Amino acid sequence: MSGTKSIEVKGLSFTYKGEGAVRAVDSLDLDVERGEFIVIMGPSGAGKSTLANSLNGLIPGFIRGKYEGSVLVNGKEARSTPVNRMASEIGLVFQDFEAQLFSTNVNLEIAFGPENFAVDRAEIAARIEKILRTIKLEGFEGRQPATLSGGQKQRLAIGSVLATYPGIICMDEPTTDLDPVGKLGIFNIAKELHEDSEFTLIIIEHETEEALNADRLVIMKEGRIVAQGKPADVLRDVAFTDEVGIMSLQIPKLLSELGACGRDDLPMLPAEGAEFFARKGLFLDRERFREMLDRDEARERGYGDTIVAVDRLSHVYPNGNKAVDDISLVIREREFIAILGHNGSGKTTLVKHLNGLLSPSSGSVTICGKNTAEHSIFEIGKEIGYVFQNPDHQIFADTVFDEVAFSPKIRGCPAEEVSVRVQEALEAVDMAGYEEKDPFSLSKGERQRVAVASVLSARPRIIILDEPTTGLDYKEQKRMMELIKKLNDSGHTIIMITHTMWVVSEYAHRVAAIKDGKVMMDGRTRDVFAREKELYDSFLKTPHIVSLGNMLGGTVLSVEEMKYCTGGLE
Repeated sequence: MSGTKSIEVKGLSFTYKGEGAVRAVDSLDLDVERGEFIVIMGPSGAGKSTLANSLNGLIPGFIRGKYEGSVLVNGKEARSTPVNRMASEIGLVFQDFEAQLFSTNVNLEIAFGPENFAVDRAEIAARIEKILRTIKLEGFEGRQPATLSGGQKQRLAIGSVLATYPGIICMDEPTTDLDPVGKLGIFNIAKELHEDSEFTLIIIEHETEEALNADRLVIMKEGRIVAQGKPADVLRDVAFTDEVGIMSLQIPKLLSELGACGRDDLPMLPAEGAEFFARKGLFLDRERFREMLDRDEARERGYGDTIVAVDRLSHVYPNGNKAVDDISLVIREREFIAILGHNGSGKTTLVKHLNGLLSPSSGSVTICGKNTAEHSIFEIGKEIGYVFQNPDHQIFADTVFDEVAFSPKIRGCPAEEVSVRVQEALEAVDMAGYEEKDPFSLSKGERQRVAVASVLSARPRIIILDEPTTGLDYKEQKRMMELIKKLNDSGHTIIMITHTMWVVSEYAHRVAAIKDGKVMMDGRTRDVFAREKELYDSFLKTPHIVSLGNMLGGTVLSVEEMKYCTGGLE
């Protein structure tokens, strides 16, 4: 770091128009040195995105409200400098990255920024080539952004900002839609950029594991900074991270709860944890581990008959892309299966065949005995419900009641039964009392639960959830997953697409890992997560606690399991 300041935030307060006296950020002070790499974390509503949008003048230039204090970026006052001029100082990757893309192909998207800054044509071409390599989108130059997967779109949004070569980049949750190795890739990009001592990087993030790479970690809550310092120092305080509502790192959480050592001595990473176990004479208790395996087997014996049968399914899009390649899969009633895979692996294409949104190019899909090629989407929809990744792509009604009532109404249910189903569904997602609210006035987590309720009101036997925790903070993720677990426990078969590996580890009974349109691994979560190297080769990365268990000779799936199996404690 150079010792000069890239960013100086003094007494920043902002209240959104129509929000009364509630300050989104409250008397906030933050200095960022040139060349520093900062990660900002905190629960939803902490003010992180408000701070980010204040750095380039979007607040208050375009987003209105009551603004106090000052923000200087490379000596320029963000409030009074036009946003188009601020863009040459600081690049911003939005949390809603899809709203950032508008060009007709990938090349033009990356070229847009440099063209507007009058960069020479030859230099623009060189930048495009370099950026495509950095964000791993070589070969996609002519593709329309709308045809890319969610993760590819996210990488493109990052690339379009990188192409302007600003001295400062702020990324607002840049890894939300990326596979686990893709998330690491973004932080590797950050480290590469950070090698330039003049380049300043700010990343707003929910994932604590990635935050360890930063120079400084800043924790926000209720519009204020409540802690900051070296990431390891901040994250060793497990009681604090639990209280503030961010996910505690699993290795220090385990050893803190076991009382195995003092806070300052807590290991942070799996290898450090394994070394600590060896040094302290701790071990994995084989008898207790066997008990967990027995419970896995007992749960499987409780499954019902086959409810989903995919037989040699392939799907080729009109552009010739073979997204699904000869997949066969059998799912039994009451299973909870996670479909994993890298961005663009074919996961979403696969599950869109299960409710008839897509038709097979070859092979067949049978749902509750009904071949999807021989029955309408409406008929298949009686058996299987689909909760989209973005609830805003699903929600359309003016009130929560009307949203949840839509499915039983179109199925011809009488008004009395519609009311019963709506009440039942809202109670299941803990949203009773919200009937007259506008769904779009709710938080992301609440909108996600309304989307689940709108599916539940059809009383399907099978529920598909596409990235159900995306954009939610840790507490909201836990709440959503406990809801899904409750639905599974009550008899629903759950099929979940996700990139959030701790969610898979703690909740899914079974994993099917997809790579390049094929099923690479399929089995119990514990068995698949034991194959750590193969997972990594498929762009998937096990949670820290799983890696620790594998090093100790047994695949555990959560901190609670590891606590139960730890032997050698006094």
